[in-house]
Amino acid sequence: MEKKLNLLPKLILGIILGIAVGLLSKSLNFNILVRLMSTFSGIFGSFLKFVIPLIIIAFVAPGIADLGKNAGKMLGLTTILAYTSAVIAGFAAFFFGQMILPSIIQAGTLGETSNFDVSPYFSIDMGAVMGVMTALVLAFLLGIGSASIKSRNLIQVIHDFKSIMVLTVQKVLIPLLPIHIAGIFAKISATGEIFKTMKAFSSVFIMILVIQASYIICQYLVAWLVSGKNPVKAIKNMLPAYFTALGTQSSAATIAVTLSSARKNDIEDDVVDLVIPLGATIHLAGDTITLVLAAMGVMLLNGSTPTLALMAPYIFMLGITMVAAPGIPGGGVMAALGLLETMLGFGVSQQSLMIALHFAQDSFGTATNVTGDGAIAIIIDSIYKKINPSKQEKLD
Repeated sequence: MEKKLNLLPKLILGIILGIAVGLLSKSLNFNILVRLMSTFSGIFGSFLKFVIPLIIIAFVAPGIADLGKNAGKMLGLTTILAYTSAVIAGFAAFFFGQMILPSIIQAGTLGETSNFDVSPYFSIDMGAVMGVMTALVLAFLLGIGSASIKSRNLIQVIHDFKSIMVLTVQKVLIPLLPIHIAGIFAKISATGEIFKTMKAFSSVFIMILVIQASYIICQYLVAWLVSGKNPVKAIKNMLPAYFTALGTQSSAATIAVTLSSARKNDIEDDVVDLVIPLGATIHLAGDTITLVLAAMGVMLLNGSTPTLALMAPYIFMLGITMVAAPGIPGGGVMAALGLLETMLGFGVSQQSLMIALHFAQDSFGTATNVTGDGAIAIIIDSIYKKINPSKQEKLD
């Protein structure tokens, strides 16, 4: 995840402005401004629906192509561990959420409305080029296929298309997102019980941070079982990387510190040099926790029940998406929007709330990701030393 260009303060300001506009409009029975904001949100949401399949292709296909192009035994093992870590994190978030969220979130809060008119003045329908699942399948075919045939031209086209969509996200979606969020919250505050909604969001946010911190500890306990290295000391050595990630909000910008911290845990240089930069790209356990728990919260707010049968396929697919997700602002949640739509039935409003929740915790999610990279490096190092006791054979 790259630095978010001060997006979080803008999102917070947008939420506050939206709530203020909604409450004031309802108290004065004056709905023009709310309807104008609703019109913008509708157009933005339609554009978001249009670009989601394109984002999936542009983000997922290059990630898979690059993994295949550089494939090796240690890279493959690291990728498997990163995916496994994300899936375990997702199920941990689900089970804790299932135990706690129903008792703190009043089901159907977002569905409670009044007769106050907040409908848009007009709408512009932008049909998607293809379905989300079609886009996901196409992304896998392009990624795996281009890596298999080693077509430089096709891989370059895929990366060029990714650059276009990265610019679209950075220059269009991200700058306009606070206005869109303001419109969403203006509608919620004018027609529903906004304070119950905000209370639910704060509860979800706190749970996300607690589970992320707990998951870091669990990762290092597993690393201890595999390697015998003291988990307390190992985590302590990784704290500079954790706090650097909190400040930079970027896995890539933290790589230098993460490399230095990981080496303090007595890991082979070859392993550190492979696992840490790769993990900064493909290991997004912190994001997975957020995208599972936040999705459950939004579902409960809309009166739906997040069952295991519904969430399990989503978590497995989310793990793949996180491995291939790009390291750009909001890359994880943007890549997951298609899954939220097709597998959980999220509309544009629910997807927008997910984006807001994701950005709110992104610093902690990034810190969770990079600190977890250190645990994966310890595990890979232990396996590497068992395979190469002489430490003289090179990695594949």
